[in-house]
Amino acid sequence: MHVRHLQVSDFRSWELADLAFEPGVSVLVGRNGQGKTNLVEAIGYVATLGSHRVATDAPLIRHGAQRAVVRAAVVNDDRELLVELEITAGKANRARINRGPVPRPRDVLGILRTVLFAPEDLSLVRGDPSDRRRFLDEMLVLRAPRFAGVRSDYDRVLKQRSALLKTVKHSRSADLSTLDVWDGHLAKHGAELLAARMKLVRDMAGHVTSAYAEVAPESRPALISYRSSVGELPEDKESIEDLLLAELDRVRRQEIERGVCLVGPHRDDLDLTLGELPAKGYASHGESWSFALALRLGGYELMRVDGIEPVLVLDDVFAELDRGRRQQLAKVAAAAEQVLITAAVAEDVPDELSGARFEVQGGEVRRV
Repeated sequence: MHVRHLQVSDFRSWELADLAFEPGVSVLVGRNGQGKTNLVEAIGYVATLGSHRVATDAPLIRHGAQRAVVRAAVVNDDRELLVELEITAGKANRARINRGPVPRPRDVLGILRTVLFAPEDLSLVRGDPSDRRRFLDEMLVLRAPRFAGVRSDYDRVLKQRSALLKTVKHSRSADLSTLDVWDGHLAKHGAELLAARMKLVRDMAGHVTSAYAEVAPESRPALISYRSSVGELPEDKESIEDLLLAELDRVRRQEIERGVCLVGPHRDDLDLTLGELPAKGYASHGESWSFALALRLGGYELMRVDGIEPVLVLDDVFAELDRGRRQQLAKVAAAAEQVLITAAVAEDVPDELSGARFEVQGGEVRRV
């Protein structure tokens, strides 16, 4: 799989940018603030319908413009598809495949698969549980795009049920039978999401441990495990659904008093441990970087085991890594079908990753 062509208009800082890529390594070099990260961010958006830098779409539209457009020609198994995404402020986004409109933007998911490593990934180790939950859910969608719908359904139910709890909190005469209905919906969609997350963690755990041992051989073993807010979970969806319903019934009084939803996958976390200690709070800066890198590389290797050859995107990360970690990352990247790298200076990129070079400067990008 590789991106053959990228065009953006009114995306971030770019009024217009047009790039032709090839399989192998492509390096975008430019000083900070020149827009090189914006270009790989656009590629990531095609793959995930989200940004690794911001939580909403509004900042993706160039200041003063009404909409941003991203077009990417993606080649997979000798078949090329053109994906077009139109991001509009205050309105629903639109998508096209080979110039033909599709009912929902998420219908483009799965055409392009990417694994992106960026400085922001340090939050996977040091940040809030929401950062790790997002990582898991993005991996779910990359492996099986249908989980975008599962996550959307769960988020919709969670929002509606949370609004109802707030209403009940301030009005003791509210009809609680409606809450019973939303309990059923939350347990159903939550069980599907939980079962998928747990399977993902089981499938990925060995790859993460191996990747960490390669990038930080002198450190303690790295392990990942899923931690649910309702305790130990069974493996099948039906049993998880029953457990969620029972827990919702048990904490109902607390939920009504507080006006918040206390049960469900939105309160879970991915536990990261080094030896016997949690990585968060105990890992050194270098160990934290290594763990973040191992999570991404673990996901990358898992997708390859699945038969998917994702595009590897390395956004300004070599400057953050020491020589040993650079070499380990370069070894993995050199074997990828396509690698897109951004760097402030070309010397940050290891010699093993020689390939096409693009200079990004003054609102222009050109191949050198």
